[in-house]
Amino acid sequence: MVTAQHEAMHRIFRHDARTFARVFHALDLPFPDPIEVEHISVDLTEIEPIERRADTILRIVTAESSFLLVVEAQSKKELSRPRAWTYYLAYLEAKYQIPAVLVVVCRSEAIARWAQGPHNLGHATWPCMVLRPLVLGPHNVPAVTTAEAAAADLPLAALSAITHATRPEIGAILEALAAALRLAGDRDDAQIYAELVELGLGRTRGARIWRKLMSVDLSFFRSETSQRMREEARAEGREEGLEKGVSESVLRILRRRGIKVSSAAEDKIVACHDRAQLGEWLDRAISAQTVDDVFSD
Repeated sequence: MVTAQHEAMHRIFRHDARTFARVFHALDLPFPDPIEVEHISVDLTEIEPIERRADTILRIVTAESSFLLVVEAQSKKELSRPRAWTYYLAYLEAKYQIPAVLVVVCRSEAIARWAQGPHNLGHATWPCMVLRPLVLGPHNVPAVTTAEAAAADLPLAALSAITHATRPEIGAILEALAAALRLAGDRDDAQIYAELVELGLGRTRGARIWRKLMSVDLSFFRSETSQRMREEARAEGREEGLEKGVSESVLRILRRRGIKVSSAAEDKIVACHDRAQLGEWLDRAISAQTVDDVFSD
């Protein structure tokens, strides 16, 4: 399920598409400055009924050439993601006939280290593809800890806050960003960055620090956009909690009835977010003789 925290991790690029250039410069990556930036549809579904959606896709035009930038947010290790990312890149290059670059944004250094690969795809004897995304995380995104630096580059400062959400220096980063946002005053996007950071921090210690800092400016908490986005986050949390409760009930019934549940079956039940499907599995668990009976139509 897509969460508000997930959305905040890549919306910074969607809101200010030139953020990537400033971040890449900070990492000493030799990407040229953009002359033109265009949003591309994130729907990568083909005629076959397999839905594929990237988080953010941009077409970048530079003085030398054009390329596509695919931005993905990743908050946990998912073995299926490298295959999906490879599909995105191959599909986009085939459709638009220009190179594509994948950027993965992470809040955890461990997840960032995993995401950057390299990921071998194909048979172990002869992998046909090797995926090496560019990864932004607390290990390489600079910690913006002064108000002057944050004010000079609000997108980078906001990305710094989100990627360092669990790091010891998060307090200094958030204080610098809060000061920069106050200096920005009536600047239209200052409110947006404040809200994206609140969502991106999730339930970390940084979130408590940020709410305390922002309580000085009550307009942040009263804004229509802020209230709507927080309500969406609460709704997503309630739905996720309900689905988790049903999946746990399915597993508990099976185990109480002495039915062996394999790791693969447990993963399938826990990963399901279709409430109707979970309800069917719950009904079947009451009379099933094996775990396969639960999944059988």
